Amino acid sequence: RRIRISCVLDIKWYFRLDVLRSTNYDFVRRVGQKYFVSYKKRDSFSTAVEFCSQRGLELALPQNEEENNILTQFFGDDNKTAWINVNTNKAEGNFEVDMKKQPLTFTKWGEGQPDKSIQNTGCTMLSENAVWRVTHDCSLNAYVICQI
Repeated sequence: RRIRISCVLDIKWYFRLDVLRSTNYDFVRRVGQKYFVSYKKRDSFSTAVEFCSQRGLELALPQNEEENNILTQFFGDDNKTAWINVNTNKAEGNFEVDMKKQPLTFTKWGEGQPDKSIQNTGCTMLSENAVWRVTHDCSLNAYVICQI
């Protein structure tokens, strides 16, 4: 039974990699078994989540220091922020869970973060100095980076 489940997971992984290869992303970085991809497009948080989801991907969420630093390689000369996949509803985990409500296993909050003044909804950005911050303005234009 384990072999069968493993084969199904391998087929899904292979399919996603095939989709990745057939799409010309402007940014592709591999870290371990994970790929970060982007067209170097900036948009709101909700559009970022939708964009990744429509492609069978998820919004990027670094799981360790190496992944966090790789994402900062993406930034150009302007707008050095990217959305990351942290739950937006303070009541559903106080910014300590991802969008699937799973506990974050790695965080790199900046000083004073997550912002305690945010009462309901806030979206999390990765900034150029590789730290995370929550903003109440989820309509800001930040880079959209997906993961596979």
